[in-house]
Amino acid sequence: MTPGQRRRCFGLLRSAGDVWACVLEVNGWRRRRRHVPLSGYQELCRELAASGPGTFAELDSVGARSVLRRFSDAWFAAAKRRKAGYVSARFPRRRRGLVPVRWYHGTFTLDGRRVRIPTAKGTASLWVRLAREVPYPAEQVRSVTLLCEGGRLFLDVTAEVPVVVYPPGEGPDPGRVAGVDLGIIHPYAVAGPAGEGLLVSGRAIRAEHRMHLADTKARRRAVARRAPRPGQKGSRRWRKYRRRARLVEGRHQRRVRQAQHEAGRTVVSWAVRQRVGVLHVGDPRGVLDIDAGRRHNLRLRQWQIGRLLQILTDKATLAGIAVRLVDERGTSSTCPACHRRVPKPRGRTLSCPHCRFSGHRDLVAAASIATRTPGGGPTTVATVVLPQVVTHRRAGRHLPGAGRSRRDPRRPPRAARGSVGPRRPAPPPGGESLAQQARIHNTHRKPGER
Repeated sequence: MTPGQRRRCFGLLRSAGDVWACVLEVNGWRRRRRHVPLSGYQELCRELAASGPGTFAELDSVGARSVLRRFSDAWFAAAKRRKAGYVSARFPRRRRGLVPVRWYHGTFTLDGRRVRIPTAKGTASLWVRLAREVPYPAEQVRSVTLLCEGGRLFLDVTAEVPVVVYPPGEGPDPGRVAGVDLGIIHPYAVAGPAGEGLLVSGRAIRAEHRMHLADTKARRRAVARRAPRPGQKGSRRWRKYRRRARLVEGRHQRRVRQAQHEAGRTVVSWAVRQRVGVLHVGDPRGVLDIDAGRRHNLRLRQWQIGRLLQILTDKATLAGIAVRLVDERGTSSTCPACHRRVPKPRGRTLSCPHCRFSGHRDLVAAASIATRTPGGGPTTVATVVLPQVVTHRRAGRHLPGAGRSRRDPRRPPRAARGSVGPRRPAPPPGGESLAQQARIHNTHRKPGER
């Protein structure tokens, strides 16, 4: 886009941030006066209508109402969580500089790769050109959202996509159930009927998280001395560093998100080939309430359990497969043969000291999850069918360093990592060393010598 178009798009996002800040300010006044805060969408819209046109620059009323809808949804979601007992849930009371703006069907115009973004009455039309074609027909697009991520502008498209229709006898069978175990090393471990299994490796995603963390720490140490003090205006060099940090963070998030979608698509494609009609997914979100230390809390945050569940649910729904969440407690530490507790293994193999059973830990958990019912207790009484044929797949082949011919530019060379290099051969039996003899450079000369 042109500099003018970019300036106007960021102006819309800043105006949306002003709407958000105004709602916070009004609720602050009402709280100090001991009045009921404004949280409903209708009453917020009435306050917006009372402010009059032209209050928020080029932002039109539809875009401003989308911000109010976002605020209202966040408020009631926090209230619901607090009512359920989650005292750590907080109401939206933090200001934002740039807030995403959404326009619904009928308010924008989509013409190939060109999109007309609505603006306030009396302002010039804003047409922008997309970087690539919209992957949905124009009649299926229901809304577009303008947002900024990592210093870059994006247009998020929401479309109505029909469920896949299969030929007779080839669609998912509701009687075929598969269990799905979520994890970090293996984002999805699936145990299906007839002894079929699937393991999706997420080691490339974990390596991406580790290398990004190490790279972020190194860059922070490098600029720690010239960082501006609190309250001091940053220099041009510091602003360039912050901009670079935002770009790197956005690129890292896009890489991980694409890898997660690849993993979810792999699971759904495998389930369609196996004609699986129901997926029983173990819900491990209870571990998020446990404080396990700084390091492990970071691993749990990078795991992104909710996003993995949402990705799998969306893709399975489009394929006509039902997803049901079940209790997964004890599935990774219970022997499927004798139903006794097993000590947590250090590796990926679960070995029972009572009946000498041995199997892959994640596949055993997935097979146990497949036998559980939604809303049931943690006790597994049905017969567990362990996979005999396991399909291995890898998520994140696009990540730097995942392929043999690619090297992660953030990883230092082998010599810099402390490698000893190729080993020298053993000395001969005579005891003579194969190392090169040292050269003695005697630079001391007597008077008159050259």
